Amino acid sequence: MLNSQMPATALDPVIRIKLSVMMFLQYFIWGAWFVTLATYLGEGLGIAPDKIGLAYGTAGIAAIFSPILVGMVADRFFPTQGILAILHLAGGLVLFAISRLHDFAILYPAMLVYFACYMPTLALTNSLSMRQMSDPSRQFPGVRVLGTIGWIAAGLSISFVLGRDQFVGADVERTNAPILMAAGSSLLLGLFCFVLPHTPPSAAGQKSSLLSLLGFDALKLMKEWSFTVFVIGSFLICIPLQFYYASANLFLNTIGVENAAGKMTAGQMSEIVFMLIMPLFFARLGVKKMLLVGMLCWVLRYTLFAFGNAGSGMWMIWVGILLHGVCYDFFFVTGQIYVDNKAPRDLRASAQGFIALVTLGFGAVIGSYLQGVTVAANTSADFPSGFDWRTIWLIPAAAAGIVMVLFALLFNDRAADDADVDLADVAEAAAAEELA
Repeated sequence: MLNSQMPATALDPVIRIKLSVMMFLQYFIWGAWFVTLATYLGEGLGIAPDKIGLAYGTAGIAAIFSPILVGMVADRFFPTQGILAILHLAGGLVLFAISRLHDFAILYPAMLVYFACYMPTLALTNSLSMRQMSDPSRQFPGVRVLGTIGWIAAGLSISFVLGRDQFVGADVERTNAPILMAAGSSLLLGLFCFVLPHTPPSAAGQKSSLLSLLGFDALKLMKEWSFTVFVIGSFLICIPLQFYYASANLFLNTIGVENAAGKMTAGQMSEIVFMLIMPLFFARLGVKKMLLVGMLCWVLRYTLFAFGNAGSGMWMIWVGILLHGVCYDFFFVTGQIYVDNKAPRDLRASAQGFIALVTLGFGAVIGSYLQGVTVAANTSADFPSGFDWRTIWLIPAAAAGIVMVLFALLFNDRAADDADVDLADVAEAAAAEELA
């Protein structure tokens, strides 16, 4: 990557448009079906909540192994745009198959196959974009933000296009229509990848071990107490975090909130806002306080969901959704910046890969399983919505609160808090690893 202080050559307008369309469709696909998946599986197919948790865990399982595909195949043998085309075309076909499946015993492995195709494309779209740029730290955010916009567009399309009576109707989130929309978008992106700029393999002929690809070279950083606490805290906080991703849409639909998918896009809108103003907070609060604010907002969000409702308590639901920008940016993006500052230059890629493995991989898998078990244990016809949502939300709120307190007591890295963080590096880290 070029130094952010070097003069940048403007990105070619045609290339910028192509990269922007790629990013838009990349996250439109994910947002088009993953948000409403729990509602479709539970309300549409009648699949038990514990199995829904397992279904959401397939993304985490794929996240564990996707660095192997990226590092051993995409980076060494084939042009990036070709790998992207194949993965998205195959993914589109698998999604079409998933839209027709009703038996969980077949649907679950099909989802594993799909995410084995999709998860590597998250890193590949980033790497392809940055390799076309003379100054990624300044040029990449303007392209990557189209991904968040794509996620927002997907949610709005479900609620206000497919949800119209002349199309699918108000019950669209309980149908397979969002999956079909995602499948068509995946095929479209697969075809579009053939016109992306040629990006040859970046590591052809280089040797690398499996442990290196998974980021385990960064384990040497855990000799430092503060980094060890950060890694463990990141892993633990990602367990209760899965309750939002796997339960929020089902929660909103079962308590009677209309156009749930569309309303949830307000979270991504707040994410963009907080991403833009985050450097100001970072300079004033420092690493530890930023991380703690992020954790606190997860506790607050779940508590608001526990006591909110579709009537007089709808304001609590709205606040909980809008907190997404703080929840994500203040913890995950701050964490990425912290890792980048702590790791020596030759270990930065491994360190970021290791943190992604711990959080998006192992943390997500365990969290998804526990979310499913918790929802299943609190499902009963005795409740108006069929679920004891207050208990379901208070459990992750308490878990996140415990992690927050332990982190506040054990994490102490004054060197990181006193560091003079380059705001261009903040923007780069924020854009490069943003999750919707």
